[in-house]
Amino acid sequence: MRRVLSAVFIASVLLRGGPALAQTGDGAPDTSKARVRIGPLMINPTISIANLGIDRNVFNDPPDGDPKEDFTVTVTPVSDFWLPLGPTWLAASLKESINWYQQYAGERTANTTYKLGWSVPGSRVSFKVDGAYLDSHERPGFEIDTRAGRKETAFTSSLDYHVGPKSSVGVSATRQQTRFADQAMYLGTNLREALDRVDTSFGVNVRHQLTPLTSVTFGATRARSRFEFSPARDAVSDSAAMSVTFQPDALISGAFSLGYNAFHPADSTLPGYEGFIGNADLIYVLLGSTRFACTGTRGVQYSYDFNQPYYVQSRIGGSVAQQISARFDLQLRGDIAYLSYRSRAGSVVVVPDRTDRVKTVGVGVGFHMGKDMRLSFNIDQNNRDTQVREHRYEKFLIGTALTYGF
Repeated sequence: MRRVLSAVFIASVLLRGGPALAQTGDGAPDTSKARVRIGPLMINPTISIANLGIDRNVFNDPPDGDPKEDFTVTVTPVSDFWLPLGPTWLAASLKESINWYQQYAGERTANTTYKLGWSVPGSRVSFKVDGAYLDSHERPGFEIDTRAGRKETAFTSSLDYHVGPKSSVGVSATRQQTRFADQAMYLGTNLREALDRVDTSFGVNVRHQLTPLTSVTFGATRARSRFEFSPARDAVSDSAAMSVTFQPDALISGAFSLGYNAFHPADSTLPGYEGFIGNADLIYVLLGSTRFACTGTRGVQYSYDFNQPYYVQSRIGGSVAQQISARFDLQLRGDIAYLSYRSRAGSVVVVPDRTDRVKTVGVGVGFHMGKDMRLSFNIDQNNRDTQVREHRYEKFLIGTALTYGF
């Protein structure tokens, strides 16, 4: 707890500000958000207080399961760092997320994320290597409702060769290890035995700069998952995708990708998946006062259930934020996800052709207190609709949020 409080204090002190820095040259990190400069070190610290209010279903219990309510708050300090080392760059990030419940102390969690990367920009060859560490007690996705402890370590490297002023060819490799706590349980399943694994992937891509603000990338990837205690879950997948990236100054900012994936489980009793995958994270601002945002994903996710060990998740979400006056804004948001499960041949399952639906709708009113501080009042309704009784829930959240430094 001392470490958490120290992180909050340091972030709040650093948030007193500094000049913003312009974006650096090609291949270098974007340091335009940096607010503090200490010699060559650039820092962007932020802090947010979210979910300050009432959670009407703390444990995601089914409607007839006597849902519990409690007062809760989430505090999240984040600091991003950039340090030039000659022609190369070091980039780091530190994030702490503290969830507090007044009555149910077992739901109180502290989650930590560390990231460190080294990039070598170049006019002909660019190189980058990244490492990340996650120590989390949050719910891992839409399916598992317990706050199971888990640790993840990830390493990624990439090399790009510039074949012209606007085009490059690249290769990349990633390794991620996921480990759950020894006693992490969910509905009678030991999550360590079910989901501990190592995911590796190798990819090649071709990137072309269509305009100064838009680039397109074509890539192919082979990925492999090896489960430590459940080798019957092992799988290999091959995918090809096209992605388009828009710079922040473009009419539409963000990125989206669309591709095709062939997912092949090692166990012949488990059907594979061949179909479309994709991601989207796009923003459009109309007349400087109305902000439209759209997010979406489609792909394979692993399940804790041995007989239905994976599902295809299709999710789309969006929000509209309208600036009412110089200080007030109104936001409407919604999100819906479908989890389509695959069953092993011959296995006994409660629902053979199971598809769960997770839906969120909400509204918020924001008040801007200066350039970098926003206070909001939010109401959100969440629910999961499924034919499996113990997986159903309805959740109503009423709370406030404070963001400083974004």
